[in-house]
Amino acid sequence: MCFHYSMSQVAQNLENRYNATVAKGISVIPVHHVSGFNFPLMPVVMAGPDLEISLLSWGLIPSWVRDPQQARDMRPMTLNARSESVFEKPSFRKPILTRRCLVPADGFFEWQTVGNKKIPWFIKAKNQEIFSFAGIWDHWSDPKGEQINSFTILTTDANPMMAEIHNSKKRMPLILPAEMEKSWLDPTTPADLIRKMMVPFPEEGLTAWRISNLITSRGADTNTPDVKKPFSWGESYPSTGYHPSSGMN
Repeated sequence: MCFHYSMSQVAQNLENRYNATVAKGISVIPVHHVSGFNFPLMPVVMAGPDLEISLLSWGLIPSWVRDPQQARDMRPMTLNARSESVFEKPSFRKPILTRRCLVPADGFFEWQTVGNKKIPWFIKAKNQEIFSFAGIWDHWSDPKGEQINSFTILTTDANPMMAEIHNSKKRMPLILPAEMEKSWLDPTTPADLIRKMMVPFPEEGLTAWRISNLITSRGADTNTPDVKKPFSWGESYPSTGYHPSSGMN
């Protein structure tokens, strides 16, 4: 799954990457580590007459939710949407048709199970400083008038590299090749073509390395470049052919 990622780029970098404009009145704040369980506001690329970068809350609240309590109860379960069932699930089946978005990232975090240890990894694209998770979004209004736009990140089966890393569930975020981003955003793209985009990103397009436990240290500030630095776990890692401090080939 994908519950932690990095988006440590300034607004200008995002505008240049997507040929888009940051929406008026918002500020894009670079973050080195963000957890979905805090339901943060994150930059999302939205379709329209011109592409716009808006801040949406991570953890999709479907438009049909009745009240704030139901919204609070639901959000931890809608940080991700499985691509295999997104067209059928009540929370996602309408947004996937017309409310698709791009979620910019410059890396994400996952944990590898080694014996009784959980070893954190940082994964990023090899040839893209900024890449895109496939997302969908929805708009919700509570009975008292609060307006929230929120999003979820789609996931898919892990590619072979990610299956080595996320070896408990063997899932990964749905990363879109740059040439597919325009079609993903286009609300007229037919469902059968959308389904064809829901495949694991090739392992040769990613690189990864083990990092320290700073990311899970209680009370520590994880919004720092240090959270993404390579860290050697010595002989405690399995012989997979991937070296924990130099990245994956």
